[in-house]
Amino acid sequence: MLWAMLPITFRTGETAMALTLDESNRIIAAAIAKARELDIRVSVAVCDAGGRLMAFQRMDNAIWASVYGSQGKAVASAAFGRPSGDLSERAAHPTPAGIAAAEGGHMIMGQGAVPIVRAGIVEGACGVGGGTAQQDEDCARAGVATVR
Repeated sequence: MLWAMLPITFRTGETAMALTLDESNRIIAAAIAKARELDIRVSVAVCDAGGRLMAFQRMDNAIWASVYGSQGKAVASAAFGRPSGDLSERAAHPTPAGIAAAEGGHMIMGQGAVPIVRAGIVEGACGVGGGTAQQDEDCARAGVATVR
């Protein structure tokens, strides 16, 4: 059945929480605030558990490549339920490489995104591009901290 494939766990008498647009926008605002604190210009992407874009913003004068970097890192983080930087070491191995290819090649398994996890369920991810790898991850973590 289709509902059995959803990445959301339902418990008797409870409803699952799904990432909302309001939450996605709060994540982006906090990530951009962190980028301003670090004096960098970034793009920030928030995707749902299936890697579909929920919200996106590119700061003025952020490099154009950051658009793709932020989204690709967010997709990878949501897919594997862990920070995208944790995936770097195994990115060329057959299984993660095959998953990335089957997904369409949009995943970037490099540092800069963190998953959004509540009650043990991956609801999405926030990816950032435009700073150093560590700055990107710091901004993503600042954003995700607003919804945990």
